Amino acid sequence: MRLPGGYGVKFIKPSAVKGRVAAPPSKSMMGRALAAALLANGTSRIYNPSFCDDAMSALGIIKALGARIEAREGVLAIHGTGKQALIAKGTVLDCGESGLCMRMFTPIAALQDKEITLLASGSLGKRPMDMVEELLPLGASCTTDHGHAPIKVRGPMKGGHVSINGAVSSQLLTGLLMALPFCEQDSLMKVTHLKSSPYVQMTIGLLEKFGIRIEHDARFEEFFVKGNQVFLSSDYIVEGDWSGASFLLVAGALTGSVTVTGLDLRSFQADRAILQILTGAGASVQPEKDRITVRKGFLNAFECDATDCPDLFPPLVALASGCEGKSVIHGLHRLKHKESDRAAALASEFQKLGISIRMMGNALEVQGGNVREAMVDAHNDHRIAMSCAVAALRADGRVGVNGEESVAKSYPDFFSDLESIREAP
Repeated sequence: MRLPGGYGVKFIKPSAVKGRVAAPPSKSMMGRALAAALLANGTSRIYNPSFCDDAMSALGIIKALGARIEAREGVLAIHGTGKQALIAKGTVLDCGESGLCMRMFTPIAALQDKEITLLASGSLGKRPMDMVEELLPLGASCTTDHGHAPIKVRGPMKGGHVSINGAVSSQLLTGLLMALPFCEQDSLMKVTHLKSSPYVQMTIGLLEKFGIRIEHDARFEEFFVKGNQVFLSSDYIVEGDWSGASFLLVAGALTGSVTVTGLDLRSFQADRAILQILTGAGASVQPEKDRITVRKGFLNAFECDATDCPDLFPPLVALASGCEGKSVIHGLHRLKHKESDRAAALASEFQKLGISIRMMGNALEVQGGNVREAMVDAHNDHRIAMSCAVAALRADGRVGVNGEESVAKSYPDFFSDLESIREAP
């Protein structure tokens, strides 16, 4: 069904789930891999690529910065530029709605002696970008529109000493870890209030595969980056996305049994924490090599801290809706500047489903209960759409999710994958 204005509605029928499905490729790792492949000398091959909206934005950006891209079945060949050939073909980089693209590619664009503008679409234009102005001590000029996109940056960035505030996002730090190895000077970064440190570990681990070495202290408060390093081409397999897979795992815990393949139990992805939370809530969790099986159990209310894994809030709310009692999820402040105001969106839409959610200080309290038939809105947020869809499996009637197309941002096949494991009545 399609409402006036072009917004699609996906109707979810209540049902159990049973089956096996592959985890979607990680859009976070895909974006990082594309940036590293751009900067590498020679040809890198990226296997299990993501073609979600955010990944397509990253592909467009590296092409605009000089990379050549060849697509074959199951693999992308990226002909990188290396340091000498990194030349923007134009003056505009379109980041779409990808916060990672905007914050990560700003330092990379700052490597050039040319003013480049990074543009945003949709809700990204409202998200904070003032942290990129911290590039000035490194030799680049960088301005925003009162702390928001568009960003105008001009280099060349030379390296040196800089202090970074990581309270809102670690994505600028990721971009600096990518760009500073190219600079003529060695760099020392001091980072305060860093959130989501696992994402920084993801970046450092990926850079090692492309021949880049980053030194840092145990608390990720100081980083030493040697200048004049060389990115080496690499064959890289994009690992499965724990963020997207968490919705499928929660579906298994709520209504049946699901096996998700392609997940790395040793991954640095913060959302791997979903396994511990599911186990604590009473679900049966069986991890094996590259697959996880989750089965329904008697689910009790849980309490957890999602400060380092804020993308887990939506699937955890869906899980809490099916638990006995009141669940408490800490780290609410991390939700304000996402694709939507996620706390408010979750409270609004789950109230329509008959589930009570309260914001108490820095925590979200969810009272488990019966899910009722309703029409909900995704708020143009992929994770709100997926959260409501999973909760709808327990509803007493059909639930319509208005804005189904929003899942294309990270997991274009979500609804078809969910349908593939839904048991027929």
